[in-house]
Amino acid sequence: MALTLEQLNAAPLPQFVELLDGIFEHSPWMAERVFGHRPFSSLAHLKHAFTRVLRDAGPQAWITLIRAHPELAGKAMVTKTLTAESTNEQGKAGLTDCSPEEFERLQQLNAAFNAKFGWPFILAVRGPRGQGLDRGQIIDAFQRRLDGHPDFELAESLRNIHRIAEIRLNDRFGVTPTVGNKVWDWHETLAEFSDPGFKERGQLTVTYLTDAHRACARRIEQDMRDAGFDEVRIDDVGNVVGVYHGARSDARRLLTGSHYDTVRNGGKYDGRLGIFVPIAVVAELRRRKKRMPFGIEVVGFAEEEGQRYKATFLGSGALIGQFDPAWLDQRDADGVAMRDAMRDAGLSPERIGTIRRDPNRYLGFVEVHIEQGPVLNEIDLPLGVVTSINGVVRYVGKVTGIASHAGTTPMNRRRDAAAAVAELVLYLEQRAAAVPDVVGTVGMLEVPGGSINVVPGRCRFSLDIRATTDAARDACDADVRDRLREICERRGVMFSLEQTVRASAAPSDPAWQARWERAVASLGLPVHRMPSGAGHDAMKLHEAMPQAMLFVRGQNGGISHNPLESTTSDDMQLAVEAFMRMVEDLAAELSPARPVTST
Repeated sequence: MALTLEQLNAAPLPQFVELLDGIFEHSPWMAERVFGHRPFSSLAHLKHAFTRVLRDAGPQAWITLIRAHPELAGKAMVTKTLTAESTNEQGKAGLTDCSPEEFERLQQLNAAFNAKFGWPFILAVRGPRGQGLDRGQIIDAFQRRLDGHPDFELAESLRNIHRIAEIRLNDRFGVTPTVGNKVWDWHETLAEFSDPGFKERGQLTVTYLTDAHRACARRIEQDMRDAGFDEVRIDDVGNVVGVYHGARSDARRLLTGSHYDTVRNGGKYDGRLGIFVPIAVVAELRRRKKRMPFGIEVVGFAEEEGQRYKATFLGSGALIGQFDPAWLDQRDADGVAMRDAMRDAGLSPERIGTIRRDPNRYLGFVEVHIEQGPVLNEIDLPLGVVTSINGVVRYVGKVTGIASHAGTTPMNRRRDAAAAVAELVLYLEQRAAAVPDVVGTVGMLEVPGGSINVVPGRCRFSLDIRATTDAARDACDADVRDRLREICERRGVMFSLEQTVRASAAPSDPAWQARWERAVASLGLPVHRMPSGAGHDAMKLHEAMPQAMLFVRGQNGGISHNPLESTTSDDMQLAVEAFMRMVEDLAAELSPARPVTST
């Protein structure tokens, strides 16, 4: 019989510990310490309480807990002394059926891992969906993490322990993230489409209006139809648009969505999560036969990444009337003009101006997005509320000195271009770190034609400065340019600097941010407010209507724009639930009466 929160909240300490026996491997002290956090309002609340207890326990307890876990396909499995939970997990992952070669490889990895770190390799082998990783995936993760830094690996081990505990708690409570699993499966299906040259290597790349891109649009279109949207279409920039009418078909709408194109060799969830979460919400509203006092319009934006053509936010920009007709003449690497690519896809570029939305017809724009960073992962929270999307300014620059002999040019007579840029790099790092929510990066650094025995005469570089407010960004920008000028004058070198991007910050609308916060809190989770360092479609919609974003935790250190980008079906489930709570909250605001039930 499944455990209930009512039972757990009412149980005295000895029974409480017994009810949670086996959730953490050979570590009843975890249950003893979480006892003081009762009552638990939700399973998510209980899961988070465990993360707080472990964080407060300290490094010695962390190592003890990690060492309480068995090796994968190790001695305990061979001697059949695993706990029932570990036996189930290693069996689901097929570790009890290893080939002799796989078993030998795992033993080698176990030995190497213990020798390097001093504790066993910890991996939630039931994986991000809970159905089990295969042996190849397990061995790949083992080999990759063996090369990691001890500090990162310690944190990653603890995160995997929490994931193991999450799945065990689901089993104990008889809970399955059914909707989260469905959203997970939608991502897997969409990831089957990839551009030529990448698909053959098992890599995900979907660029604007390629065959794979058009196949993605058709798949999303079908998913919307299956979910029960009243209207579904592909517009003339390639956006997939689904509308679920309100109680009145002419009611104002809540606009939401994200992009379905990808960077080259990217991840499965960037952008796409913000399409599938609201599709799942509409499917649930249709299942309940519910109509809200507003419509819901979900847009799968056709392009955000700027990978095929030198233009970004084509999909969301078109909705606010910012599609530049000059872009139609751009050509991709194969010489195909954007205009021709559109016509080949059955689109009508001359009609793009007609898809501009009237902001007065919309309540606002909300976007769900994988975080694309490490913060939520590090603090063990599945959801975060975005306070602002950073404003950004970017430059490409060049410093020119004099190339000279490395052996015969005295140090006080050098005009070293690379040394000047190196000094700037360190200054940018220090200047950005000195102010909250400002970041600065030199992502490209090159000495053209450099030689080991030549003082660099040229150095090319990039600058990327971001902040939650335009004022903070511009102050850092001005200081960095002033310092570049001072460095070059002092060193006797010349510089040039070309601005390539300047985008304004997009602070979240306070009312919409508050709705996300109430939705997260209603799930029994603490509200974590955070800026978005990356750009999103919400930045464009911000220019026309109020907007706010919800972040979902990423796995593998929160890495994104990378095949290792990942999240779990449990976190997807929470994102869907938060979106539904937000929609219901909005309905209550607009109409004190209950939402209309349709036939």
